[in-house]
Amino acid sequence: MAVWQATKVQQLLAENNFQSELVYIKSEGDIDLHTPLYEMGVQGIFTRILDIALLTNKIDIAVHSMKDVPTKLPKGIVQSSVLERASYKDIFVFKESSSMVNGEWSMVNKDPESFERLFTIHHSPFTIATSSVRRKAQWLNRYPHHIIENLRGNVNTRLRKVAESNWHGAIFAAAGLERIGLRPENSIELDWMLPAPAQGAIMVVCRDADDFCLDACQHFNHNPTALCTKIERDFLRILLGGCSTPISALVQIKDDTIIFKGNILSVDGKEKVEVEMTGSGLTCSGFQAGDLGINAANEILKRGGSEIVKGIRHATK
Repeated sequence: MAVWQATKVQQLLAENNFQSELVYIKSEGDIDLHTPLYEMGVQGIFTRILDIALLTNKIDIAVHSMKDVPTKLPKGIVQSSVLERASYKDIFVFKESSSMVNGEWSMVNKDPESFERLFTIHHSPFTIATSSVRRKAQWLNRYPHHIIENLRGNVNTRLRKVAESNWHGAIFAAAGLERIGLRPENSIELDWMLPAPAQGAIMVVCRDADDFCLDACQHFNHNPTALCTKIERDFLRILLGGCSTPISALVQIKDDTIIFKGNILSVDGKEKVEVEMTGSGLTCSGFQAGDLGINAANEILKRGGSEIVKGIRHATK
């Protein structure tokens, strides 16, 4: 996935007459594939090594899945571009060979109502895999009797683990599978699950004094995506600031209106506070969004989210 993203940026640079070469760097999050991300206790687990390479002039730009980037960039590094967002949705990939009551499992990818009925009517403890504390919390909030297993590795590794395990299925980001043409037929979109802030978007960063790279990357900056992800990340920053937290946010622009949805859950999924807000007054030149993400976060805190934040901080220490 990281190679696909970097190659996409390389192609966009070439389209604007900028030549580049790829430098392959493995992140800490890709080296340790056993420890759950939320137990590593650090922010920027997928970005820190690239930040160091950038600040030591080993590379000129770095390409990230935007949802993995801490809301506060390191000193000396700035956002230079945000690519147009792909799907923001999470999907459930189920194991086709799973033995289910009355053969219902084989039908859930064709009928969302059947999918919901399968998980709500039957009370057996289905086993679901994900490395995301956000997905885990939302899933347990909806299906509290289920068992969640840790799933790490690149996309191919995770799909293989699903096929070889005794799990009933696993949760993936739709964009990750679709970009490299690996979305299985036995998958279904989780329309009820709010995504991580900036999920489906790609961020390019460079050194703040590098005007050449800043200018080069601005040629393919997608303003609506940059706006939506900024609002989502403002929401995350005010609440906790880390990507490995049960915080979700989605901003969509429809006509002259910005629609915001966000929530925060306890790590075990038992507590949930959510908010919906809208903003208007967009302009073609600047998409004047104001402080919608900040206002939404403050509203969450007033509604009881502050106690959940305390609980998350205690659980992740």
